[in-house]
Amino acid sequence: MINKLPKIELHCHLDGSVRVDTIIDIAKKENIKLESYEKCDVEKLVQVPNDCTSLNEYLKRFDLANKVMQSRENIKRVTFELLEDAQKENVKYIEVRFAPLLHLNGGLSIEEVIQSAIDGINEAEKMYDIKGNIILCCMRTMSEDDAILVVEEGKKFLNKGVVAIDLAGPEEEGFVKKYKKAIELARSYGYNITIHAGEAASSQNVIDAINIAKAQRIGHGVRIKDMKEAYELVKETKVVLEMCPTSNIQTKAVEDFRKYPLYDFYKNGINVSINTDNRTVSNIDLSNEIKLIYDKFNIDKDEYIDIYLNTVNATFADECIKEWLRRLI
Repeated sequence: MINKLPKIELHCHLDGSVRVDTIIDIAKKENIKLESYEKCDVEKLVQVPNDCTSLNEYLKRFDLANKVMQSRENIKRVTFELLEDAQKENVKYIEVRFAPLLHLNGGLSIEEVIQSAIDGINEAEKMYDIKGNIILCCMRTMSEDDAILVVEEGKKFLNKGVVAIDLAGPEEEGFVKKYKKAIELARSYGYNITIHAGEAASSQNVIDAINIAKAQRIGHGVRIKDMKEAYELVKETKVVLEMCPTSNIQTKAVEDFRKYPLYDFYKNGINVSINTDNRTVSNIDLSNEIKLIYDKFNIDKDEYIDIYLNTVNATFADECIKEWLRRLI
């Protein structure tokens, strides 16, 4: 039943969702040296181990995928394949996020990187009943000038495949202030704003993301359960949480599923969406994420429909796509 439900994914990293077979294929073609090209061995390099202890350890699993995403052809391919995989489980709309500055090692320009991902989405949209858009990530391991560069280079693609800007990567306390100018510039150009916050650091980052960066959505945000001020701010402002249950357990943002706050948030009027974060790194798909929530919290179909419709409203899609998504449920 879950597989047949229409689905929306707001928080999915491109470099965390590359098919293992594709990584092997490109690595062989481009002579990227691996100790082994056997699928089971490559899976160990790109999937999070069971004993993962932190977000920083989790993020190491992206290294190999980024090595195979350094050409127009490869970026287009992995983007197309992500949408192809998503549509198999009836995902109707997906916002794919990635950091263009991580894909310049093969000589591409930032513009070429972004265009290649958009080309992958366009090709998938022609073949399948799915729509997609791009969110550009600015890495918190890089400078504000780097973030401004991404904002400037992505501007020409706004509402032509690119819909938002994000701050992603390792989370430190107080990071939002460091990128204030870059986010203000993005907002002035018409970018939507979503920010990773309250995942591996305190909920003060969520407060900063809303009050300083004027974020419309928060990536993860699970730590608001530990801070009343942040909790109430998210509720009052109706900022949407892009929640990723399996990933949050793997990174130890939350200890275990019994303490996972998604359903409590939802029942108390906080807007939540259900997402994979990284399909390959976390070894999951959206149907399994939804099934987890169904099984752990006994949500019923009406509650799923409510979350789905709230997620439609939270997308950065145009009104035409939103109307189409509403008619599917």
